[in-house]
Amino acid sequence: MFSKETYIQRREKLMQEVGNGLIVLFGNADVPYNYPDNTYHFRQDSTFRYYCGLDVPMMIAVLDIDNREEYLFANDVEIEDIIWTGPMPLVKDMAASVGINHTGSYGEASTYLKKAVAANRQIHYIKPYRSFTVLQLHDLLGIPTAEVKEKASHKLVLAIIKMRNKKEPQEIAQLDNAFEIGYKMHTAAQQLCKPGQSEQYIAGVMEGIAQSYGQGLSFPTILTQHGEVLHNHKPCHLLESGKLMLVDAGAENNEGYCSDHTRTSPVSGKFTQCQKEIYQIVVDCHDYALTVAKPGNTWKQVHLDTCKVMFNGLKALGLTKGDTEEAIAAGAHALFMPHGLGHMMGMDVHDMENLGQQYVGYDEETRPSTQFGLASLRMGRRLEEGFVITDEPGIYFIPDLIDLWKSQHLHEGFLNYDVIEKYKGFGGIRIEDDVIITSTGSRFCGDKVIPYHVDELEDYLANRK
Repeated sequence: MFSKETYIQRREKLMQEVGNGLIVLFGNADVPYNYPDNTYHFRQDSTFRYYCGLDVPMMIAVLDIDNREEYLFANDVEIEDIIWTGPMPLVKDMAASVGINHTGSYGEASTYLKKAVAANRQIHYIKPYRSFTVLQLHDLLGIPTAEVKEKASHKLVLAIIKMRNKKEPQEIAQLDNAFEIGYKMHTAAQQLCKPGQSEQYIAGVMEGIAQSYGQGLSFPTILTQHGEVLHNHKPCHLLESGKLMLVDAGAENNEGYCSDHTRTSPVSGKFTQCQKEIYQIVVDCHDYALTVAKPGNTWKQVHLDTCKVMFNGLKALGLTKGDTEEAIAAGAHALFMPHGLGHMMGMDVHDMENLGQQYVGYDEETRPSTQFGLASLRMGRRLEEGFVITDEPGIYFIPDLIDLWKSQHLHEGFLNYDVIEKYKGFGGIRIEDDVIITSTGSRFCGDKVIPYHVDELEDYLANRK
């Protein structure tokens, strides 16, 4: 946890931003895995943890803006619980540790909130992403379950995003720490990348590192020799010489901050000439984005300009043709990169996307697109100091997508389908790093860089044990 003053100041600022009424923040509950007492790993709601700091199930915080009072509702553990889990601090002591003076049981939360509803007080809550929270809102506020999400407070959502988008120095220190775990994970995977090795074993080693140094994975690991499948969560093959191993994985540290990195490595230790040519284009895109990621530029424009670098690189290999500006405007490049350049990072690997991507990554100035590929850009808004985003260009040869576009004669003025056909068994390449926007530009999270430039990566793989 951060200092008590941190959480006091955050809640005070949130109340100022919202202005009036009650703010209700729900912590998460334990979720049964296959029977009630065998639960999934507990993961606290990020917004609750951001404002209240407590990593404990079944808590509700209520901020009474009008009377400047704060409450924490939860049940103290009883002897039946203590036998199995050991002693726990009293709710009033946990509340005091984060600067909340008023406490009550979970049942008292129901009494308090139903009284507020009867008094027609304005009650702000964020849209729930777990069905249990939907039921809580129905029970505590009397809202029909079908209407719970639509009655969430837009004003509260915007206030939270405004605060959480810009990371405090102490948060950036935690993100640096999460990266250090990610560095250990990815360099271990690179060391294990060799013919005959099991994808599942490498993924397991990475997960073990994440759990050894933090709270575990920040999302299910993608480890595959079929990088053209963007979210391939089935590491069930043996590595084969001549193929590429794509690993997209990250860690969540003990304070709940996340990392997210991708590396693509040649299983044999060296790229083929064809692999090297495509890989170098992705490196060029990745490094170009870093040079223009700075306050004042929109990430949407960084994405589009990076796609021009990719298109020109592919043009030099004969895969694309025509005017680059026109091709990017038409969306022809999305055949090779049907996703966005990056997303916000923080306490969630896609930070705050439960609050609405269109609010986190966009604003009134920069709006989401409906164009294929560009529509998957999760972050487009103007960059500000303190933003943390991923820089993750990729090039993929997706056979089904190639066949579809070719059959529809899409973008024939920009795409050389005869040449592209020869790459249909290539797979995919992605390189991803977490980037902090500084006052003058950007920097990687952490003080180390997972090897990714061709020479350094091949040298690193040459020293595999």
